[in-house]
Amino acid sequence: MEETPVTTIVAMWGFAAGIVFGVTAQRTNFCTMGAISDAVFMGSFSRMRAWVMAIAVAIAGSQILHMTGAVDLGGAIYLTSNLGWVGAIVGGLLFGFGMTMAGGCGNKTLVRLGAGNLKSLIVAIVIGITGYATLRGIIGLLRVEFEAATMVNLSDRGLESQSMVEMVAALFGMETEALRPVMVAIVVLALLAWCFKSAEFRSSGRDMAAGLIIGLMIPLGWYITGHIGNDDFDPVPLFSFTFVSPTADSVQYLMTFTGATINFGIATVGGVIVGSFVAAKLSGEFQIESFADAADLKRHLLGAFMMGIGGIIALGCTIGQAVTGMSTLALGSLIAWLSLMAGGYLGMKYLEEGSLGGALKTVFSRN
Repeated sequence: MEETPVTTIVAMWGFAAGIVFGVTAQRTNFCTMGAISDAVFMGSFSRMRAWVMAIAVAIAGSQILHMTGAVDLGGAIYLTSNLGWVGAIVGGLLFGFGMTMAGGCGNKTLVRLGAGNLKSLIVAIVIGITGYATLRGIIGLLRVEFEAATMVNLSDRGLESQSMVEMVAALFGMETEALRPVMVAIVVLALLAWCFKSAEFRSSGRDMAAGLIIGLMIPLGWYITGHIGNDDFDPVPLFSFTFVSPTADSVQYLMTFTGATINFGIATVGGVIVGSFVAAKLSGEFQIESFADAADLKRHLLGAFMMGIGGIIALGCTIGQAVTGMSTLALGSLIAWLSLMAGGYLGMKYLEEGSLGGALKTVFSRN
């Protein structure tokens, strides 16, 4: 009997993990754009705290895997010695602004698609096409030149990666691995302290469950690709949850199925959609929804276009960089996370003011 390829095994695990992610996000209304919206317009930080709790849990779980030797996070794309700080800012701002136009970030787009939202179908397709064009297509030519002009090679400064643990260790003349558990504990406890200081958050079982389960999906992704997929002869790339490049790969995979190979990212995209669909059907929340008018369509198309480009330039989205990337404690991921939030905030003000000039004036006003 022929042995099952490791890529297929990893994809099966990825699909199952994606289903859990999709069910959780649909039932708890976990949404990073919604978190920013709640904070800006209602002064409620519960969903923001769910997002931050997911980051804390992801850091704790992922770093434990690394410290115990189960997974070597040094192979993650976020920890290269090439620090694309400008790309993290530009891409993060683009993605953050775009998600407000498109009504949700990458994972929310897939969750809404599974629940019957046809607007999200269009958004996902445009993100996929634009993302692929930025990754390997015509826009990719500009991206490569942009990265070459703005990348900082940290190896020239004696650093092996952009790990914040390594940077702090070098600054104080300490051993990186000796500092790691201390720094991880400080960061995780600080994030959790901010989350749980809110009585509103402590009373919301839904938001706490969202933060815990979504956060645990990240180390699970690292384990699936970095341990289960660590075949001696044909290891799969180290990867965890992110939704821009996998959406692009999924569109390409559907078009070239007979000559393509499924991977973890493609499988998780399918799993999230299926999980959301099942959860929405069982809860009676599945509903076909379409664009209200031409203006609604144009706004979503613009947002999807910005998300596809921004997500690739920034190396991830509100999950891919802000949660998965942050789980590696990469400096570039921190920069991208802050830029994503800034872009989202600017987008909210744009919707409120009706113009970019008005939004910028409001953001930078001293009053």
